[in-house]
Amino acid sequence: MVRHFFSLVKFSHTVFAMPFALIGFFGAWYDLGLGAFPLKILFLVVLCMIFARNAAMGFNRYIDREYDGKNQRTKNREIPAGIISPKTALIFVIVNCILFCVTTLFINCLTFWLSFVALAVVLGYSYTKRFTSLCHFVLGLGLAIAPTGAYISLTGSFALFPVLLSVFVLFWVGGFDILYALLDENFDKENKLYSVPALLGHRNAVILSAAVHLIPLSIALLTGILFNRGRLYWTGCIIFIILLIYQHLVMTPKNLNRVNASFGSVNGIASVCYAFFSIMDMFWEL
Repeated sequence: MVRHFFSLVKFSHTVFAMPFALIGFFGAWYDLGLGAFPLKILFLVVLCMIFARNAAMGFNRYIDREYDGKNQRTKNREIPAGIISPKTALIFVIVNCILFCVTTLFINCLTFWLSFVALAVVLGYSYTKRFTSLCHFVLGLGLAIAPTGAYISLTGSFALFPVLLSVFVLFWVGGFDILYALLDENFDKENKLYSVPALLGHRNAVILSAAVHLIPLSIALLTGILFNRGRLYWTGCIIFIILLIYQHLVMTPKNLNRVNASFGSVNGIASVCYAFFSIMDMFWEL
């Protein structure tokens, strides 16, 4: 049964936001002067990431269960396939929401109060496809909370670095979610659902996605310059940019099967590499 819940929330996709949360966390530790390593806070941050994402994905599957049942691509998901009942899925979401808020309470007061804002965003995303084509960027906003949230968990305050990182994640995720939505372009049109591909068509959606991805690319370069990052950072930055460009080069109207590979593997590798080299660069010369 546990593996069905892992599949329900696509636990493997945690790789999109978790690396950036870790950059925010280690960036905060670096800014605080590298005292005793805050292992407890790191553990709590990771738990928060897991609980928030479980709640968000579980709620999305719960809210979209009727559409998923109609869609040939998604009809075998756990709820429409009858593997997990809607009631069980909703209980799973509620439990994870409670665990998320309780966990933030053990970090600091600011993270606790902001946890309700975070839940409003990540749960509210599930409704956006019903009324706006900007839904991709609401998803991006939900994941963009991670690096700033992790930074606040340790410092109790905001700073330029995590905010830039959050803007980076917002447009990176929004851009590649536009590409992912190409898989459901016709279904969205038929069912009066909103998405950039349904609004603009395949070609224009791909162009817009590429334009949107210029923002995280620019922020990655700006971050390296503003914070005087070293060779390791620039190595990760270059890898990320190459993979970002690659996923657009392989996209063609006749090869939508490449969308899944781009959405999962390429973006996952890009985020892990960028985070690994960014974090290593902070401590390389210490």
